[in-house]
Amino acid sequence: MSNKIRIRKAVFPVAGLGTRFLPATKANPKEMLTIVDKPLIQYAAEEAIAAGVEELIFVTSSSKRAIEDHFDKNYEMETELERKGKKQLLELVRNVVPKGVSCVYVRQPEALGLGHAVLCARPVVGNEPFAVILADDLIDGHETPCMAQMAAAFEYNRCSVLGVEEVPHEDTDKYGIVKSDPVTSELSRISSIVEKPKPAEAPTNLAVVGRYILTPRIFDLLEDIPKGAGGEIQLTDAIAALLQEEQVLAYKFHGERYDCGSKLGYLQATVEYALQHPELGQDFSRYLQERFGEDGGKIAHLFKRA
Repeated sequence: MSNKIRIRKAVFPVAGLGTRFLPATKANPKEMLTIVDKPLIQYAAEEAIAAGVEELIFVTSSSKRAIEDHFDKNYEMETELERKGKKQLLELVRNVVPKGVSCVYVRQPEALGLGHAVLCARPVVGNEPFAVILADDLIDGHETPCMAQMAAAFEYNRCSVLGVEEVPHEDTDKYGIVKSDPVTSELSRISSIVEKPKPAEAPTNLAVVGRYILTPRIFDLLEDIPKGAGGEIQLTDAIAALLQEEQVLAYKFHGERYDCGSKLGYLQATVEYALQHPELGQDFSRYLQERFGEDGGKIAHLFKRA
């Protein structure tokens, strides 16, 4: 298909308080919690950049200055690393944001939900399709990052695309749940979406998991919808309204997702990424075997994909 429409902008809603990780998040944003040696928000930004995104839009609050500092230049650190000849570390610091990629910060004045956070980005996004990435959901897309997979689906179909995966039926009340009709092995056409249904009332167990590509029409709908569950402006409700006007697709991505908004998911991601780490992987695998004996070897074998 000619005249492809690229996704140039990505929105990162990062204004949440991270209460599930207190006291660690009392003064440190949850998005700055590290998996081995990189914060969650950097993994999310790298995923967006790998999909061709050129503008990173962070919807923040007054307590999230550490995120801005992380993506800003640190002249003092760079000067010191250069003076000591630590070229590899210097490149790591300088390339947190590659050349050609810009960062924009927008304040969410009140905690009125994910839909409201996305709406706060409207003046920066403008009238073009855009991605939304929730850093809590860390996705290892293996060879192709999740958002790059979804961007390819968007470029071909030119409609909103939601990243989905099947979850246990008893967990449907934690997610937006979609009902859809298959188009391909990965893609299905969404017929309905509901926010956090009780397991007995959920139409399916196909859950939206922190990855969205949305058309700009979503902004008008977010402006008009009333407050939903929890007294918040729910993105799910706006997507339900969008379904009445446009096609919306569900995309079953290839890869592994870790719910790093939960302590267990965070620990699982830490183990997985430590075993894959180019410098630490072998030593960490050896540690597991020494610490847990034969069972440790089994654990390392199960986790490692080298």
